[in-house]
Amino acid sequence: MKLVDTHAHLYLPEFDTDRADVVASAVAKGIETILLPNIDSGSVGALLDMCNTFPAHCKPMMGLHPTSVKADADQELQLVKDELEKGIYVAVGEIGIDLYWSVEYKDLQINVFREQLRLAKKFDLPVAIHTREAFPLILDLVEQEMNSGLSGVFHCFSGSAEDASRIMELGFMMGIGGVITYKKSSLPEVVAGIPMEFLLLETDAPFLPPMPFRGKRNQSDYLIYVAQRLAEVKQLRLEEVAAQTTTNALRLFSTTEQH
Repeated sequence: MKLVDTHAHLYLPEFDTDRADVVASAVAKGIETILLPNIDSGSVGALLDMCNTFPAHCKPMMGLHPTSVKADADQELQLVKDELEKGIYVAVGEIGIDLYWSVEYKDLQINVFREQLRLAKKFDLPVAIHTREAFPLILDLVEQEMNSGLSGVFHCFSGSAEDASRIMELGFMMGIGGVITYKKSSLPEVVAGIPMEFLLLETDAPFLPPMPFRGKRNQSDYLIYVAQRLAEVKQLRLEEVAAQTTTNALRLFSTTEQH
C-alpha cells in the first residue's frame, strides 16, 4: 500500500534531532513520497538540503507563503522566480491568502498570489494553495487567472460544500489532513459529498496532527490516521483510499514520477 504525503514541512527545526528517523518511519509505513512546500527565503536552504539528503522520497515546491508577504515581497518573489528557473520543483507552493492573523497586507497578498499563479502557468506547474479566512475571495482570484494550464490543490481544505463545488468546477483538488479526525470538525460531512478523484492526503507536519496526537508534533507517518478516517467517511477500504489518493497525487504532481 503506497501513500503520498502531499504537504509536509519536515525541513523545519522541529525535526532537527530526528529527521532521518521521521523519513524512515514514513517510508516503512508505505509513505514513499513526501512533498515539501517552501515558506519564504529563510526556508529555502533547509528545504533543498532535505531534498538532497533524501532524493528518493522528498520533492521540493517553491513559493512564498502568504503570512511571509510583507514589505519586502518584491525581493521574495524574485527569489521564487530565480529558483523556479532551475527546473527542480514539482509545484509552486505554498502560496495563497491568509487573513486570520492580520489583514494589513491583504492587497499585497492578493497581488503576490496572482503573480505566483502566473508563474505556475509560465513554468507549467501545479499550485499548492493555503487558504485561511479567505473563502470565497481566493476562489474568485483563481477563477480570474484560470486557463487550461492551471491546476493545483487547496491544501488543508476546510471549506464548505459550496467551496468544494467551486473547487471541483476549476478541476482543482483538495488536500485532506488531520482536521478530518477532530471530533468537532464539520469536514467529514463536506468530504462525504466530494468524489475521491478530487482528494489528496497530507499531514502539514509539524502542524495539525491527527487524533490521537493533538497537541504533539505531527509527522508524515501519521498520514495513515488521516487515510483511515477518510476511508470511514467515504465507506471504502483503506487500500482503495490509498490507491486513489496516490493516483491523484501522481497525476497532479506529474514531475514526481520523473525523478
